[in-house]
Amino acid sequence: MFCGSCMQDNTLTRALRMAVDDAVLVPTYTPIRVDEDNVSNSKVYLGGVNVYLDSMLPGWKRLPGWMTHWLNRPALISWLTKFGASTDASKLGSLTLDMLKGNHGPQRREVREFVDFLCHELQPDLIIFSNALLSGVLTELRPRYSGKILCLLQGDDVFLEDLSTKWKQPVLQQMQQNCQAFDGFLTHSRYYQDFMADYLNLPAEKFRQIPLTIDTQTIASAASSTLPKRETFRIGYFARICPQKGVQNLLAAASEVFYAIPNAEIAIAGFLPEQHRAWFEHLLREASLKFPDRIHWLGGPAERGDKFQMIQNFDVLCVPTDYHEPKGLYVLEAAAVGVSSIVPSHGAFPELITALEHGQTYAAGSGADLVQALISAASDKTADGAALRNRVEREFGIKTTGTFIAQVLRSFG
Repeated sequence: MFCGSCMQDNTLTRALRMAVDDAVLVPTYTPIRVDEDNVSNSKVYLGGVNVYLDSMLPGWKRLPGWMTHWLNRPALISWLTKFGASTDASKLGSLTLDMLKGNHGPQRREVREFVDFLCHELQPDLIIFSNALLSGVLTELRPRYSGKILCLLQGDDVFLEDLSTKWKQPVLQQMQQNCQAFDGFLTHSRYYQDFMADYLNLPAEKFRQIPLTIDTQTIASAASSTLPKRETFRIGYFARICPQKGVQNLLAAASEVFYAIPNAEIAIAGFLPEQHRAWFEHLLREASLKFPDRIHWLGGPAERGDKFQMIQNFDVLCVPTDYHEPKGLYVLEAAAVGVSSIVPSHGAFPELITALEHGQTYAAGSGADLVQALISAASDKTADGAALRNRVEREFGIKTTGTFIAQVLRSFG
């Protein structure tokens, strides 16, 4: 899948390269998949296959390196993960706790090899972990590295909340313990800063906020210069297809929306994980039977250009999540092609809508308020796509955010 956190990490690295001497993006578990120029290292550390086998096969961790290192080849990992790899937290409690134990757990060989690379080969001035689930590495890294180590929090809680009851508390406790060793934390929203300070029992003064970063120039080149003429008002959903992201809430509002807006249609696009396929296909089938030719499943775009051409063809983006988003990157991507968003009034959304000066929030959990927001958007004759695109460039463009983020990083001393 295209992972929003991976894509943001990749763009952040590119922004920092414009602002400082160098920045290196090191993939862990699997190679990253992004829809822009991939600037990550070619070598994968903490290779997902070996990490899994360390926990699941007694004795695997004792095998000599020449028997296991070949499983860390990026091409092999990418090929193997096509055949049923899962990030379903409910099935990964034991493995998650093992990884959080770092060099005290079964992955100690992989952890030490990774830390050897960081301390002896890379030797960075600053290290930023892209999530706290990697914090087990600190058990080996902290005694050997004298520089600052930060953690960018961007959705760790949604994984932890999906853990089974047996594993949730032990995993959370281990993560809280590990996080004491970080020098500071970064978030993309004030909401998530406050939430995670409480969730991980961390002092607020260790947090800094950095903006989301987006490459508006490559988006402009990827988007279509001409759009097909339509007589309809197209409400678009573009996000991962799962219960947390709320596609079911949009479909539930369809009856009232179509009654109030006779020319409205709904277009749904995004990555559909296998574990949610049956659930979504049932929802889509029922909705399509009620409203033939008014609900369209566009699938997941294969290329960057396909994605932005899909979004560009929306009159409004609506992602009515139940999950409180820590960043909401898709709101920014839509804004970059001049499409405003309707999103619930929780998580990072109010901050994003305020910063963009376009779009609407509605009362979270209220289907009636969602419908009213969509009706309002359909009758809005003042929408200015060019002004929205310019706002994104000024506030979130890759050329300006890198310098600001570099200053934030220096504030940790």
